[in-house]
Amino acid sequence: MFDLTNFSDAEASAIIKRALRLVAIMAVIVAPIVWWKMGWQSATLLLVGAAISALGLWKWLRLMTTVIALMDAAGSGDGTAKTPTPLGRVLAGFFLMLALMLAALYGSLKLLDGSVYALFAGLGMGIVALTIEAVRTVKAWTT
Repeated sequence: MFDLTNFSDAEASAIIKRALRLVAIMAVIVAPIVWWKMGWQSATLLLVGAAISALGLWKWLRLMTTVIALMDAAGSGDGTAKTPTPLGRVLAGFFLMLALMLAALYGSLKLLDGSVYALFAGLGMGIVALTIEAVRTVKAWTT
């Protein structure tokens, strides 16, 4: 059995970064297959979904890093903690990115006559990548 109290911020960050890399690898491998089977519009929808998924993971990493840095700065009373990026700016960027992702979704569905399932597959790549990385981490802790 593993103890989550030993799970560090650096490990969480590394998991998300590996998941980002895995999303990119999956998109590069799957997009040509989708292009061959379903056409370039569906392959483009898959890549749009994968990009949105990866950007969501990246923005979540940025938000998580900022909140943890703020908590560390508040916890150290000696004033030696590094001043993090203001949370308001990170939150504004997070919601702006969500709005841009929504616009990309709408635009790609409106302009491309491809398979919606390909778009869903691209959007699901982030969940699959995070699940794979979580299983790898748990497996490494238990062995």
